[in-house]
Amino acid sequence: MTRQISRRAMLKAAGAATGAVGIGIGTGVAASPATAARTSFAHPGMLHTRADLERMAAKVKAGAAPYTAGFARLTANRHSQSTWLPNPQESSIRGGSGVQNYGALYHDVHAAYQNALRWKITGDTAHADTARDICNAWSGTLKGIGGGSEVTLLAGIYGYQFANVGELMRGYPGFDLARFQDMLVKHFYPANRHMMYRKTNCIGHYWANWDLCTMASIMAIGILCDDRAKFDETVDYFYHGEGNGSLAKAIPYVYDDVDLAQWQESGRDQGHSLMGIGLMGTICEMAWNQGVDLYGAEDSKFRKACEYVARYNLGHKVPYTTYTWTNGVHCVNTEQTVISEGGRGGGRPIWARVYHHYANRRGMAMPNTREMLARSGPEGGGGDYGPNSGGFDELGFGTLAYTRDKATAAEAAASPSPSKSTAAESGTSGSSGASKSPAGQSSGDVSAQGGKSDEDLAATGASDLPLWTAATGVTAVAGGLLLLRRRGQARREAE
Repeated sequence: MTRQISRRAMLKAAGAATGAVGIGIGTGVAASPATAARTSFAHPGMLHTRADLERMAAKVKAGAAPYTAGFARLTANRHSQSTWLPNPQESSIRGGSGVQNYGALYHDVHAAYQNALRWKITGDTAHADTARDICNAWSGTLKGIGGGSEVTLLAGIYGYQFANVGELMRGYPGFDLARFQDMLVKHFYPANRHMMYRKTNCIGHYWANWDLCTMASIMAIGILCDDRAKFDETVDYFYHGEGNGSLAKAIPYVYDDVDLAQWQESGRDQGHSLMGIGLMGTICEMAWNQGVDLYGAEDSKFRKACEYVARYNLGHKVPYTTYTWTNGVHCVNTEQTVISEGGRGGGRPIWARVYHHYANRRGMAMPNTREMLARSGPEGGGGDYGPNSGGFDELGFGTLAYTRDKATAAEAAASPSPSKSTAAESGTSGSSGASKSPAGQSSGDVSAQGGKSDEDLAATGASDLPLWTAATGVTAVAGGLLLLRRRGQARREAE
């Protein structure tokens, strides 16, 4: 017990030193993810690696489907035009009684991302200049963020998104990386940290998406700033966090008989369930690109949750277990007894990333996600899914960015995978944990789906050449990255 308390304290102390970052900031030196996990970070190494960007560029140039359709979604979006002019604010406010001006931030973040992506694919520096100028304008103007409790969402969502832009722009002439890093560390990370270790309301009060956007931001800022403590802090929280963003809390029930797992917000509404899938996918992808497999944690539990949310939003029945959580400052037990139909069947650009990871990198079955992806068509991005903030929760363009060919058996076997000790302890933090389907809970039209791989699907690009594994050289999770592997047994004994 003494060891686990001191380890948590060490992580908190390391994270608190927001001004101290690791060696190598701004160098732009690339490393393979397997090496990066032990020493320095791979750059670019958030949602997109160098191999990913080269694949996108080559496929678009060759006119290959479905990349061309995905690229067409990008070029049609008004945010991706090189004529975009930034609108930086001294203070960005979300929630509370102040002027709600955070729209200026998310419009500019998405314009910067889309222009950066167009530059990486086409080589047109007009788009790079636009992305650079947006980043520099905000880092030179912003003096703070604020609002009510929803400032957490501002700091989390736009924190991880803006950090991804900075990662793409690293090393570009005129981009002030140091000032951009300073903006995220000074203004976004403190709000992230406040959410992660909050003392107001019960720890279970906030929905999974609040934690997950916070986790995504801390991980992204850690990678951007070569700050290992922040990255490790997120990985630790994924396995051991007390809030609803941890794996055990975000996915409280597993129905092994039908290969599905219940998402934490399923009884709330489907829009937020989709958002949560997108955010956990973001975290898993960024970790994967640094040689750490969160996708595979606890027998690929996240895959089963993706299948669950996809299946229900396709119009099918799924099993549901009454969900109970503690609410408000007085920790009032609150129940959701049925799955919610609110927002059912809605669209968000979240499916390509998780489908192509599990089905094509790993050769695992994703029949419901596959159907959802096929129905959705080429994924767009910010500005394509509504004019309000919900339409900008995802950077998007997954058809372009994440389509990949099926890996060979050898490539799949060489992928990073969680150690047995890590996977075994990942469910210890949750009050519900992982459980098999309770008697009588399974719906009649849910059939067992097992772990067999999907057949090729031309609409999702399953026929394209596998490049990721060979290009990045990832062969295993680097030993020593996850700092808390030994905590599982001590935690179980203490509880």
